Amino acid sequence: MHSINQYQEFIANYLESQYETKEPKNLYEPIHYILGLGGKRMRPVLTLMSAEVFDADYKKALPAALAVEVFHNFSLIHDDIMDDAPLRRGNVTVHEKWDINTGILSGDAMLILAYQYFEKYDPAIFRELAKLFSKTALEVCEGQQWDVDFETRTDVSIPEYLKMIQYKTAVLVAAAMKMGAIIAETSEENANLIYDFGLNLGLAFQLQDDYLDAFGNPETFGKQVGGDIIENKKTYLYLKALEFANNDQAEKLVHLFSIHPNDSSDKIAAVKEIFVASGAAQETKNAIQDFTFKAFDTLQNISIDNDKKEMLRTFGENLMGRKV
Repeated sequence: MHSINQYQEFIANYLESQYETKEPKNLYEPIHYILGLGGKRMRPVLTLMSAEVFDADYKKALPAALAVEVFHNFSLIHDDIMDDAPLRRGNVTVHEKWDINTGILSGDAMLILAYQYFEKYDPAIFRELAKLFSKTALEVCEGQQWDVDFETRTDVSIPEYLKMIQYKTAVLVAAAMKMGAIIAETSEENANLIYDFGLNLGLAFQLQDDYLDAFGNPETFGKQVGGDIIENKKTYLYLKALEFANNDQAEKLVHLFSIHPNDSSDKIAAVKEIFVASGAAQETKNAIQDFTFKAFDTLQNISIDNDKKEMLRTFGENLMGRKV
């Protein structure tokens, strides 16, 4: 097994080896640009790691890992257009650097390029990877649409919200891990279990993202703290606060999520106060822990050596940013 840093280096080197100058430049340059912005590349890392967990050479998993990374970045280009976002990983977004039409078309091309990486595998493996990938890609789109729909709804339930973040975020984490298992040709049971491990870890990670958006350290979070509150996003924190709040707190919270003040600092402070006082903040931390433990419970049933189970557990703990 290798370290996270080594996997990231393998992916960066493989991505570099795939680079070629192609025409038309305005189609391919935005693709090279977004992929060149880096990031942690945790999803493709998981594909390589999963392949090695099941005793395959990580090199066999590199094309699938890159397919996951290309697809993820395709979704980011289109998400940034939908959100009218000016920055991605601290750099100008593709649609701002070029234009919206270029962003749409380059994103479309990335989705097709992602599929092409599966062509490097034998027919049986190709079929399994493509089948999983198609299912996952459609679920990500469904999750994104639910996210958009929830912006204008006032009756979003906790189960609906969890389903949305499962589809929008967690399924790609899960699929990335299952792809490594498929390439390693492990048992179907092992492949499904590593998928479940990734799914629950993905859910925990997204709920932690919701929590840190409100209560994170601005210096380490990497994004503007309070961004979800400013945008009136109905996150798990918000929904739990409505569930637990008394009438006065609930009325105040609904009002605060209906306004867009020029200076949001007072609004953020007032919302966070309700999150804490209602018990929603603690309940969100409990849910993060529950999904993390559910992921770790899955490890017990996977047919791999204990040292590999411990390595996956340590990875999960590090991803969640704390020992649990």
